[in-house]
Amino acid sequence: MKKSLLALAVLSTTSAAFADEGMWMPQQLPQVAKQLKAAGLKLDPASLTKLTEFPMNAIVSLGGCSASFVSPNGLVVTNHHCVYNSIAVNSTKERDLLANGFVAHNYGEELPAAPGSRVYVTKEVVNVTDQIITPEVAKLQGKARVDAIEKNQKALVAECEKDEGHRCTVSSFYGGLEFYKIKQLEIRDVRLVHAPADGVGKFGGDTDNWMWPRHTGDYGFYRAYVSKDGKAADYSKDNVPYESKSFLKLAKEGVKEGDFVMVLGYPGRTNRHRLPSEVSNTFGFEYPAFIQNSNETLAIIDRETKGDRDAALKVAGQVANINNYYKNRKGMLNSYEGSDVLERKSKEHDALKAWVNSDAKRKAAFGADLEAVEKLIAQRDAENKRDFFLDRSSPTLLNAARMMYRLANENLKPNADRKAGYQERDAKRIKQSIDGVNKTYVAKVNKAIVLNNLKHYAAQPAAEHNAVFDSVMGIKAGMSEAELSAALDKLYAGSQLEDAKFRAEWLGKSVADFKASDDSFIKAAVALYDDNMKREAEAEELGGKIQQAYSSYMKAKIAFMNSKGQAVYPDANSTLRVTFGKIAGRAEGADGTTGWSAFTTLAGVKAKATGEGEFKAPQAQLDAINKKQYGKYADPKLKSVPVNFLATLDITGGNSGSAALNSKAELVGLAFDGTLDSIISDWDFNKAKTRDIQVDLRYMLWNMKYIDKADNLLKEMGAE
Repeated sequence: MKKSLLALAVLSTTSAAFADEGMWMPQQLPQVAKQLKAAGLKLDPASLTKLTEFPMNAIVSLGGCSASFVSPNGLVVTNHHCVYNSIAVNSTKERDLLANGFVAHNYGEELPAAPGSRVYVTKEVVNVTDQIITPEVAKLQGKARVDAIEKNQKALVAECEKDEGHRCTVSSFYGGLEFYKIKQLEIRDVRLVHAPADGVGKFGGDTDNWMWPRHTGDYGFYRAYVSKDGKAADYSKDNVPYESKSFLKLAKEGVKEGDFVMVLGYPGRTNRHRLPSEVSNTFGFEYPAFIQNSNETLAIIDRETKGDRDAALKVAGQVANINNYYKNRKGMLNSYEGSDVLERKSKEHDALKAWVNSDAKRKAAFGADLEAVEKLIAQRDAENKRDFFLDRSSPTLLNAARMMYRLANENLKPNADRKAGYQERDAKRIKQSIDGVNKTYVAKVNKAIVLNNLKHYAAQPAAEHNAVFDSVMGIKAGMSEAELSAALDKLYAGSQLEDAKFRAEWLGKSVADFKASDDSFIKAAVALYDDNMKREAEAEELGGKIQQAYSSYMKAKIAFMNSKGQAVYPDANSTLRVTFGKIAGRAEGADGTTGWSAFTTLAGVKAKATGEGEFKAPQAQLDAINKKQYGKYADPKLKSVPVNFLATLDITGGNSGSAALNSKAELVGLAFDGTLDSIISDWDFNKAKTRDIQVDLRYMLWNMKYIDKADNLLKEMGAE
């Protein structure tokens, strides 16, 4: 790595700046070694920088959740909600795995995970900024800059992926100021091994989501499979379990309040370096609009699936995902309202501009970009607001047709010139996406959701409409709901794309074939294509200008914060990070309630278990609790089995399923949630309130032993 802003961002910092806050890149950890050791880490902090050695090579991504190897035979542990869709797609009314749970007692009983499931093992992270932003690229603006950056990214990715079975990406850090090439082994044969019943894995449901005290057994297991020669391969009965080089060992001793704990995983996205205008737009429009839309969508799904268990199972994953983000965004808004977040962000930004303008060299280097970035972001936010419902008004099967037609057009180009996402490397992902539609698609549900979004879109002034989209869909501004419904009925009735075999036949067909089709959704995809490309080009022109100005803004911000002795870690971007802290309750709970203890126990499960809805614990579990059948999993101080615990860890979405490790890097639990009044930390870290929630390893093992009889897995993990 060059002696870059990433290094400068941590060199001149104080110890206090590192306490609890920070999603650190592994290569940054030597800079905070003293803080790690002082916090209680017994390993050499430098060992956490070695991605191909223990413990880092045991940490994997599922492409949206985090996970870890816990045996040499490819056994992967993550959250129940991360395997939820795989449970749902394998469930039927006759064999309801969501309700009853699932345990494979041998390899032969394991079930294919949901289509497109992956296990990604990070092998290498390299700073490639100089290869992305070359002197030639630095001179470019707008779409030309975007295209040049993408060309360089694709070239690096193509070279990296010559190592068969690997997936490579080039990720942006600090708003496009730095770029890192990330190489991962892509394991494509993933199978469901074990998940507890909903009454354990989702105990408390949406009522308890983001809340404390919590009593959720949010854990589940996959297994990664490869070909007999150890290569990544598609699903086959001849594949064998992946032999993971390292795996996490289970802690023999349980954790207690005050203990060191760290979480290793792939946090999705934080926004702590955003401009005040972005904060204002997000909390003033985006989140309220999302909440309202999600509320309407959930009500529609409930209405359309009432009394239809098969339909409900198909959309269960969608419902869980919407509910999660719905409550998250509501919590964000509640924390934001009445706070001084925007005021403080504005003052900080004003101080940055004053610092830049106080020095001629700094003003020459950053002044114009600081002014430009605010104007460009305002333009982007206005366009996103205009298109909020337009972007949600395309039926699922139309989106599938658009993807396939785009692929047909991209296939006319040399592979290197194709748009990222439509290259040869993406063929399997696209095929699985198209093949897997029917596992989660319910026509009446999809149509009702689209109709609701179209109703809002049609109510917008004609000047805010997309004329091509309106023409293709057969709608116009001001149409009644009945008229919109009739237009949709015509589109849905004129297509055969719901038929999986018919849909599969269109993958790989030519542009001419698509243009000759009479299928209503395919005709619509063809008619929309030119306008889609025009809109994409306009977005890239604006995006290129923003990237250039934003990276300059971040360079100025890093220099400014360093001048004050403050740490600057990059916002989360789904890459491997480490965060550390301690197990701790809170002196004060939410909304001025009494303090929170650090642990919950089985007593809380029993107290909450009403036997109805979200609090329907399995009878076998309640029986074991009543008998005090705790085995070796009871905590002597708590006099019960710990269920969940709080820690002062800095996590966000994507960290779900992340391994919580003790000072010796032994597994003690899995991160799965945060508390509602602290999730605004995605935007503004709150040291006093921020707590994340883990499921305690002891609760997981207790359930597996006494409730689900998963003795084979306990033995495999060395728990027996």
